[in-house]
Amino acid sequence: MQTLFKDVLVFLNFFVGIYEGIKKLFIPPKAYSWQTFIYLSAFSWFLSFFSVGYVKTIIAFLGWLFLIAGTAWYTTEDPLRVPGTFMPVGALITGFLISVFAFSNSENMLTPRTIILWPTISAIITAIPDFVEGTDTSTTAKIPKPEVREKIIILVGSCMLISCWIQFYFVMDNWLTQYPTLLTDNFERSTFVVRIAAPELRIDTEAEPQPKVQKIPKNGVNILDAVEIRVEKQLNQRPWSEVEKWLLDATTEVGKLGDQVLNQTLGEYEESKLWRVEARVVNIKSGYRLDLVSIWDGPSSNRQGYYLQKSCTVEPIAISQTTSRVTPGDVDNQNTVAEIECDRLSKFIAGESPAKQ
Repeated sequence: MQTLFKDVLVFLNFFVGIYEGIKKLFIPPKAYSWQTFIYLSAFSWFLSFFSVGYVKTIIAFLGWLFLIAGTAWYTTEDPLRVPGTFMPVGALITGFLISVFAFSNSENMLTPRTIILWPTISAIITAIPDFVEGTDTSTTAKIPKPEVREKIIILVGSCMLISCWIQFYFVMDNWLTQYPTLLTDNFERSTFVVRIAAPELRIDTEAEPQPKVQKIPKNGVNILDAVEIRVEKQLNQRPWSEVEKWLLDATTEVGKLGDQVLNQTLGEYEESKLWRVEARVVNIKSGYRLDLVSIWDGPSSNRQGYYLQKSCTVEPIAISQTTSRVTPGDVDNQNTVAEIECDRLSKFIAGESPAKQ
């Protein structure tokens, strides 16, 4: 019986200990405590749901201030340090809350600026207590000792460097979002960009003798494919005389088609300003060769840049019961139409684009 009674006491003491721990965590020992600030924060946010206009903004603003103050107080009572530094983990938490409070917006709580400034704000929060001394009721400013100042400078400088690298990441991410063709370039000589995935294709460039790994820009290929479709619709089965007039002004006509394609396919990207579409016309024995060229004017690892080319053969064919091809010298303009056939694949060529004729 005594053993059973002892087991019951142990069991009850276990729950009493849990209750005391919860009570200590949630019930403030005095009015001026970190729990009070947390409760005020929760109460402010609760009231903000029933408010409108500037009153709601003010209440929400006070809720953020109470949350930051309560979190900072709680995490500095028994600080856990970040390994290898004297920065409390609480400073990271408080710095994050301040960064979210200062730089978030109604659409997104985690903006790039929030993440970028988080390490620097946390370092400043860590350094502030070294410049203040006193009690809870009275404080005075002080200048830290030289060895403490050295630690502060190293910590703040390191965190600012981390912020710079995070900023660099967001800048690169924005560039690659707005200019996706940059991803296809060669980064072998870059000191800070590393290509993780293996390139899809190896292309031997014409401008420089050393081999380079280069992927064909997808946007350049899509531009030529779309222009090709439009050119075929305009020339195929049209009277040969009209086609020859069109080819005389091919650069202007293809340029207009290229602008339409760029607006439709790349209108939402800044990259659309770095592509241009041109045409080159060459006489051949059976008719004409129309070269459609998409030229990249953006940055490139090749000093002379690069362009993509798709060649189309434009030939006259006679319209009769038995359709036959004719030579340009024997063309009967009333009974002859154009037939156009383009290469299936675009050619990637490193170097300056061919001169206009």
